[in-house]
Amino acid sequence: MDMDRRTFLSLCIKGGVSAAMLTSTQLSAMQSLLNQQHYNDYKALVCIFLLGGNDSMNMLLPMSGQDKADYLASRQNLAIVDPVRLSPISTLPETGLNPALAPLHELFNAGDLAFVGGVGTLSAPTSLDDYINKRSHIPSHLFSHNDQQARWMHGKEKQSINTGWGARMLELLEDQPHFASNISLAGTNPWQIGSKTSAFAMSRTGQANISAFSGTNTRAVQLEQSVMRQLAASQKRMAKVYGDGLTQGIANSQAMNASLENVAPLPDFGEGRLSQQLQTVARVIASQSQQGAGRQIFYVTMGGFDTHDEQVTKHPELLAELATSFSEFNQAMVSLGVSDQVTSFTMSDFGRTLSSNGDGTDHGWAGNQIVMGGAVKGQDIYGALLPQRLDSEFDVKGGRLIPQVSTDQYSATLAKWFGLSAGELNELFPSLSRFDQQTLNFMT
Repeated sequence: MDMDRRTFLSLCIKGGVSAAMLTSTQLSAMQSLLNQQHYNDYKALVCIFLLGGNDSMNMLLPMSGQDKADYLASRQNLAIVDPVRLSPISTLPETGLNPALAPLHELFNAGDLAFVGGVGTLSAPTSLDDYINKRSHIPSHLFSHNDQQARWMHGKEKQSINTGWGARMLELLEDQPHFASNISLAGTNPWQIGSKTSAFAMSRTGQANISAFSGTNTRAVQLEQSVMRQLAASQKRMAKVYGDGLTQGIANSQAMNASLENVAPLPDFGEGRLSQQLQTVARVIASQSQQGAGRQIFYVTMGGFDTHDEQVTKHPELLAELATSFSEFNQAMVSLGVSDQVTSFTMSDFGRTLSSNGDGTDHGWAGNQIVMGGAVKGQDIYGALLPQRLDSEFDVKGGRLIPQVSTDQYSATLAKWFGLSAGELNELFPSLSRFDQQTLNFMT
């Protein structure tokens, strides 16, 4: 249910924000948070960014024939050679799931998980000839971690002033997004930066208290409280802007803390960083009715995928942790009865090279992604499952494969499910109109 004004303010005061700090202007700003666009349903998108460039071609593997021979030749010491350990994909029986992803096999077969193949940054459909002749539409700064991360998150080529497609999506749906609509458990990131919204930051284990209102009664704490009150009461332009933001931030933090206090226990999660982040996301989703946000986006990360060295041992461990965390989160969503309303998806800097450098792989281009949730048309692979063959028509050099699905098509499919119209999708992703198929078919 939505909170009324009295309930909202009582939560703030309960958390330690003195009503004396709140000016009439600030009270009005708080009230505006409650006057959001109302939805007939609730939906959430959970972005799991795999930092460093996941070697996602090694998630879905050929099990026989020429495709397997090509795979073994290109992957060399990185290849998984024991077919008994692979979990066959029911809809593509010649393709197997990496054994490290075993927890996802049940979700896939149940129809709650799908893979999207051959995804990467594209400004237009691209051939090997386009790449060789350096056509103008080739994305800039390919194979650069920072630039490719930014391209995924901006939904367009990097500019001097940037906003992310997650934040812009919220702003197309709401005049002034609710603070709890836009939540990051992994710090500031381009995906959640907008002109009217920015990420509400939480720690991976939950929202921390404002130290000045939770510390001991020391001289330093008293000084911090005094400065905060002076800023909140100031009418000087810069101080007032800062003070209003500070007051709003404190109120938001305390309101979030209060709503999380009432969450019933969830199914067990592991101790890993990703599991902890997703457990907090699940707790926030469980408290959504107290916050009144009809749409929510979440950003969490898992690092360690820049596996130039020791990939043979490191990558399976990363995939196992990823699969376990996905499975835990899905169980939590089912227990809350919101599986159909919450969609989780992966993004990563880029795929990696097919060929081994002796210990691992180098920066690549196309890769495979995971989408999970009750609204996902699971038990299938969408996009293009590219052949893992060196010197193919998709290979620009050294096993760097040209994407056949753009990040914009992948993201637009999620945004369409979230509630955007066709016109809004083209506004969100400027390059989308260059593709014949603007969205894929992996969401209901």
